[in-house]
Amino acid sequence: MKLTSLLFAGVLVAGAASQTFTGVITDTMCGKDHALMKVSPDSKCVVECVKAGGNTKYALYDGKNVYVLSDQQTPQQFAGRKVTVTGTLYETTKILKVDSIAAAR
Repeated sequence: MKLTSLLFAGVLVAGAASQTFTGVITDTMCGKDHALMKVSPDSKCVVECVKAGGNTKYALYDGKNVYVLSDQQTPQQFAGRKVTVTGTLYETTKILKVDSIAAAR
């Protein structure tokens, strides 16, 4: 039973394809709206929220969804800015495994 489950999980992971997502680097506490924190600009709010700790993580807001980014170092330089992220999205957990992050054109 365990071997079958592991093999099935391996197939699911292997079948996940890298995609491109465009959105704004945010944090999981504020998501799409930083107004409640009364910290501006948004880039400063994002960095301060993540540095405050807890469960707050860097994320990508694509206009509809907030995805937690697996890379928690690179997003700091893009906080509050529009970017293109290449990676694999795990729908169940809403985690985006980052291959690369670049400023959007």
